[in-house]
Amino acid sequence: LITCHQSDQSEVFKVSTSLYVIERINLQDPGLYVSSEDLGGSPNEQEDPQIKEVVEQLLKIADDINRNAVLQQLINQASGSGAQDIFMEVARSIFADGINWGRVVALFHLAYKFIYKALTTNHLETIRMIISWVLQVIKEVLYPWLVQQGGWVGVIQRFSRWRTLTVAASIVLLAAFVYYRKTR
Repeated sequence: LITCHQSDQSEVFKVSTSLYVIERINLQDPGLYVSSEDLGGSPNEQEDPQIKEVVEQLLKIADDINRNAVLQQLINQASGSGAQDIFMEVARSIFADGINWGRVVALFHLAYKFIYKALTTNHLETIRMIISWVLQVIKEVLYPWLVQQGGWVGVIQRFSRWRTLTVAASIVLLAAFVYYRKTR
């Protein structure tokens, strides 16, 4: 499933995003259940071993991002009204001056936080929309870079550089939220 053909990659992006969100929710709140179907997918789509490995690596990077208390406060504040505008502006600003795997994880983490907030505030109708926002950013901003990196396989191959990239991604995401808050 992990190839460099655009139609295949779009499905891989969607499945990876969904599995990432499900795994983060299972880690943070095991009593809260969300399925692949809840996120717009099919029951067994996340069984591919390569996708599971990619998501495991993404989760390791996200652990570093998740420890940033200021960043978490800003994400929680951004989840109110106008969520799509906030999400898209912050997501685009993450990649405004470049793309790396740490920033890709920051995008996934941003989506996870928005989905978690929707689940815990009973706004289930927005969950699939959030997944579509991520896919929109991937298609508009990340797709050529992801293909150049070898698709999601690049995540697995570049794991050794991730700790450095996560620190950079945290700083970029933090700066994006601060910028957004100051311009509103």
